[in-house]
Amino acid sequence: MIDFQNGTFVKLSKADVASIEPSVRDLYVDGETSMVAAKGMRDFIMFTNKRIIAVNVQGMTGKKRDTTSLPYSKIQVFSIETAGTFDRDAELEIWLSGLGRVRLEFAGNFDVGYLAKLIGWAVL
Repeated sequence: MIDFQNGTFVKLSKADVASIEPSVRDLYVDGETSMVAAKGMRDFIMFTNKRIIAVNVQGMTGKKRDTTSLPYSKIQVFSIETAGTFDRDAELEIWLSGLGRVRLEFAGNFDVGYLAKLIGWAVL
């Protein structure tokens, strides 16, 4: 499992869902669909209609991958911070029962407001 306590997924940028989906599609359950994808240098995250799938790409070749499933049903609290004039990064923090805080940092042009709506729809 990805150690979210000692690190943050940083500088994630919006990614094309169609390019990320094949990497996680085998994990999907019936009725699960891709909603939003984000990518860092090597790591990536897929927001589906049921959960967040975080993938930490490891090793020289990138074939080793640590994949963590964060179901929306386990989210207790979430918070967004939008980009500002001088601080161009946006953040999403979620607290999950049994795991604690997960912090995701996005490039300023990422619509974290949409993520808040997606998570709100799933947990409320």
